[in-house]
Amino acid sequence: MHPSAILNEVQQLYNVVTVLTCWPSNNPLVSEALITISGSVRNTAALLEVVVATKMGHLAGLEPARA
Repeated sequence: MHPSAILNEVQQLYNVVTVLTCWPSNNPLVSEALITISGSVRNTAALLEVVVATKMGHLAGLEPARA
């Protein structure tokens, strides 16, 4: 997979984090679960971004995803 395609997927993960953190909930357990899930998704996105930067970043023209 080309690094820019991975970075596009990273951006999609960051978009999911935004949706999860903005999703209102009247139930504290649901809110806590959404925060936990969004943190895991954010960490996964960041890790993928680091992998691209360290392993494949030597290719010219790569822009990091926008968190």
